Order: sequence, then structure tokens, then C-alpha cells
Amino acid sequence: MDMHGPMHSRRQFLGATAAAAAAGRFGISGSTRVPSESGQQSAPPTSFGPVKQINAGDLNVGYVEAGPANGQAVVLMHGWPYDIHSYEVVTPLLAAKGYRVVVPYLRGHGTTRFLSDRTPRNAQQSAFAVDIVALLDALGIERPVLAGYDWGSRTGDIIAALWPERCKALVSVTGYLIANVEANKMPSPPKSEWAWWYQYYFATERGVRGLDRYRRDLAELVWKFNSPTWRFDNATFDRTAAAFDNVDYVGIVIDNYRWRLGLAKGERRYDDLEKRLAAAPVIKVPTITIDGKHDPFTPPGNGSAYRDRFGGTYEHRTLDVGHNVPQEDPRGFAAAVIAANGF
Repeated sequence: MDMHGPMHSRRQFLGATAAAAAAGRFGISGSTRVPSESGQQSAPPTSFGPVKQINAGDLNVGYVEAGPANGQAVVLMHGWPYDIHSYEVVTPLLAAKGYRVVVPYLRGHGTTRFLSDRTPRNAQQSAFAVDIVALLDALGIERPVLAGYDWGSRTGDIIAALWPERCKALVSVTGYLIANVEANKMPSPPKSEWAWWYQYYFATERGVRGLDRYRRDLAELVWKFNSPTWRFDNATFDRTAAAFDNVDYVGIVIDNYRWRLGLAKGERRYDDLEKRLAAAPVIKVPTITIDGKHDPFTPPGNGSAYRDRFGGTYEHRTLDVGHNVPQEDPRGFAAAVIAANGF
């Protein structure tokens, strides 16, 4: 789950070796190599399509694909604690309009696995963006529309900012979520800090064990807080909760939130990207930003808090939902994707 604006920074604390050692302390085992060819089905079908697997960068990525192979590509990216089922209705809506829709499990979720036990279970912001660019290359996609919320918003923002030639248009819930590690050292108002209790929980050994033992209970609690007007049923939650059984789930979630608190160190290979991101680059690709009216983390001002970070064709929309925008209002989200593609 992400918030807009300065939140937390990353001090140089855990290196790649220390991260691996921490995984051992937390009882998190490494994944094994998962050889796969593009298009191979390696998981049971979801309710909106078979899960395919493809090797891309550091990962063997699980993803759902729908629509014509020659259609304008759209990549839909989920957040935490969610998964690809946030796009269960959005996907067929877009496919019916002729789009080629790709919905990947992010690292640490669902059927996505690391190809090597030696790869650090790193969850800094640039790693997710590099993952998606590698997936685009593996699938032969040049310039998709990128759309996401939460972790997915940040990932889309980064790709649009650093590699605009790989992004035709952007749909970003909660706007500009690229982290500035220096600015993030400043605390937020107490009410905001209180809402992010689990970030501090995850900074402790107790929190690591709690996430591992109660991963579903914790996620359901967060869902209810994030989306106070959304009345999801048990079956809806269970479809997503299965993605949390990934062997690297705990390690990735912990590293992500410790990274924001300055308690985890990323990898040197991403240092140049992080330096560029710290400068808060303006996103110049056509963009629609969305706020959830009932999302407790939506910044005030109807998009004004981040308007200056978008320098191209731009539109802002507010939908009558909470944090998980695409699952709470799939038609509204799909309409934003179609509109952004038409800019």
C-alpha cells in the first residue's frame, strides 16, 4: 500500500548479503529456478484467464493475458496487499475494446518466482520498474499504456519518467508516487503516521513473524481500512489471498517497507536509477491521475498536490471508491485507460 508525497527514506543499512541473511532469520526460503517458455500455462486458471509464465530479467513472471495479440498493449499493475484479481473485471472490458491486456504478478506474489536463489529479495522502487521493462521486452511489447494503483502506480510513474519511449500513456491512482529518499526523512502529521502502523510493525522481528503467520488476516484488515465503502465477499478476498502464499512474499513486503523507513539497503546496480528518481523527474507522457474519494490516503486538493509533476497532456478524475480503484470501480478505471490511450 502506498501513500502520496514524502513518507519515508532509505538509509544504507542492509546490503544484499545482509538481506539474504535476514531472509534466513525470518524463516523465508529462497525460490527455486522455474524454467518456462512464453505462453506456458503453469498455474490453475483464474476466473479471468489462465496464468501464463515467462522468463524476464531476474524473474519467471506469472501473468494473465487477454485480447487480440496485435491490439494496443495495456499493462495493469497491482499493489499491496492485493494481486492480479484487482483487474478481474477491467481486463475483459479492455479486451472487448480490442486491447491486448497483460496483468503480471509483481515480485513476491502469486506464481512469479526468482530465477536464482542468489538474487537478493530486493523491493526498492526501481527494482519493480526494471522488472516490468524486462517483461515488456520478453513479450515483445514496445509502448504499452501503463496503469496501476499503489505499488503499481509507483512502478508506472517510474517507467513513464525514466523511459518515456516505453510508455504510450499512463493511468496512475494517487498520482505521483515516486519516492524522494531525502525528503522522506521528514515525518508526516501524526494522523498519517498512525494510519501506516504496519510499516513500523514490519520494522520489527515481531512484525516479520506476524506477517508470516497472519498474512491473510492482516491483509483483510488493511483491505477494510483502505476501502471503507467496499463490501467484498469471502470468495473475492480468497482469490487474492492465495497470491500471498508465494515463498518470497514475506521477504519482499518486509524489504519494501523497511526500504521506505531507511532500514534496508538496495542494490548498487540500481543506484543511478534511484539518483535520477530522487530529482523528482516530471512525467511528460499523456496521463490520467485518479483519486479514490474514500481512500484514506488520498491527498487533499483534488490532485493539486502532485499536478506539477505531470508535464504532458493531463486529466484528473475522482471516483467514488476507496484505495483499490480498479476492483471497486472497474468500469471507471477501464474508461480512464481508454481515454488516456486516446490522448
